[in-house]
Amino acid sequence: MIKKQLIFLIAIVFSINALGQSKQLTIKEKVKLYPTKEIVSPYHNDWTQAHYKKRIAYFENEPLEFGDIVFIGNSITEKGKNWTGKFNVAHIRNRGIAGDVTDGVLKRLNEIVYFKPKAVFILIGINDLFNNHHEEAGGNLKYYKIVPSTDYVGENILKIAKLIHNKSPETKIYVQTVLPTRRKYLKEDVLSVNKIIKKNEAKGYYNVIDLYSQFVDSNGDLIKELTVDGVHLSDKGYQKWVEIEKSLIEGL
Repeated sequence: MIKKQLIFLIAIVFSINALGQSKQLTIKEKVKLYPTKEIVSPYHNDWTQAHYKKRIAYFENEPLEFGDIVFIGNSITEKGKNWTGKFNVAHIRNRGIAGDVTDGVLKRLNEIVYFKPKAVFILIGINDLFNNHHEEAGGNLKYYKIVPSTDYVGENILKIAKLIHNKSPETKIYVQTVLPTRRKYLKEDVLSVNKIIKKNEAKGYYNVIDLYSQFVDSNGDLIKELTVDGVHLSDKGYQKWVEIEKSLIEGL
């Protein structure tokens, strides 16, 4: 009996050590798994280029673990912070980067597919559309000559899902429709991208979660109490997001 207990304890210690070691990546692995170029996407502005590098450095130090649930996106995802705490479900990891665009996500999928997550939840595209309206959004064309069209954004989202599916076929992929905003110049483009997202679901690489329909008011705006600035979510907005997806995530 004592011998069996000792073997059991040794097995637990070994498992804990193995888990700790799984988070220690070599320099070669980091080079393969994370973007290293100075400018990852021509659609990143100055601030995003700097912030992107900081977030990638953080991801390198806190890599995913096999079988995690991963939320991928931009500031709307990043500002959600502790998604495990929000859903009260273990091993939900935040891979949001403020200011990121579909190109930026495509460049950082190696980590995702390497660790074979149980599921990924993708919400991306609004910053691409801001670039499409750089003058209204107060931006500039310092780094790019051609702004991304809604077709380009929709196809990039399909590419993201397809790449994950092909390299990690057991991963369940959920694409969330782009949230509505209270910026009038973005309304039609958001609808166009979401139409593409829904159409491409038929290709079989992902399932759609229609957040847009749950967050939009009768005027086509993001519900006022769910946002802090017309784009980003308030605490109530995040609570709403959790309510929509909690049963799905608990069932994974």
